[in-house]
Amino acid sequence: MRHDGRLANQLREFRVTRRFTGAAPGSVLIQSGRTTVLCTASVEAELPKWKAVPDPSQASGWLTAEYSMLPGSTAPRKRREREKTDSRSTEIQRLIGRSLRSAIDFKALGARTITIDCDVLEADGGTRTASITGGFLALCDAIASIRSELPADRPVIVRSIAAISVGMVAGEPVLDLDYVEDSQAEVDLNVVMSGSGEFIEVQGTAEGLPFSRELLDRQLDLATEGIAQLTRLQHEILGPEWPLDTNRPNC
Repeated sequence: MRHDGRLANQLREFRVTRRFTGAAPGSVLIQSGRTTVLCTASVEAELPKWKAVPDPSQASGWLTAEYSMLPGSTAPRKRREREKTDSRSTEIQRLIGRSLRSAIDFKALGARTITIDCDVLEADGGTRTASITGGFLALCDAIASIRSELPADRPVIVRSIAAISVGMVAGEPVLDLDYVEDSQAEVDLNVVMSGSGEFIEVQGTAEGLPFSRELLDRQLDLATEGIAQLTRLQHEILGPEWPLDTNRPNC
């Protein structure tokens, strides 16, 4: 039993509010325990200059991401990033962008850019994984808002994406670490996967002693179980607007 009473394979309480704000076509407030992130998805009918082509019909779209922690999201207060994004935020927003780009057929999206903004309101471990899981939901709503402008025979979203943390705490693998567990974990692992069980990115670090392949496999098995749970929750949240072809999560 863990310090908060959860089992080793149990997620924190997971809550999502869709359409949390009205300006962006995709807007999701995601809460995993105390960790709270606002994820928005905006669509622009233009491309970065390096993606532009002379014939718009041959254009391939793009997705980018930004991530920040609001000053009151941690104690002590985090200084606002006014002039330069710090290295941690840069690394995380690149991870979010890479992860969510794997969900999209950019030819079907056409000459459009999607920006995923993830702003951490409260941080209690797992902000990057919550950003990816919530960012996918915001992405789905943003794509749905322009459905009439997209090819009817070629879906834009080709797979679901979710992310979760796992780690070794007191010698045992556990799922979805909060800050207390993360601060004392012997191994810290963040895993991004598709709903069908394919790995997209694995970030792992031994915080002290090296760990064995057997312990890595146990953590990846636990992450796979967690991603399956998150995919089912994503499907329930989107309901009939689940963007994939099947009537059930693709896990």
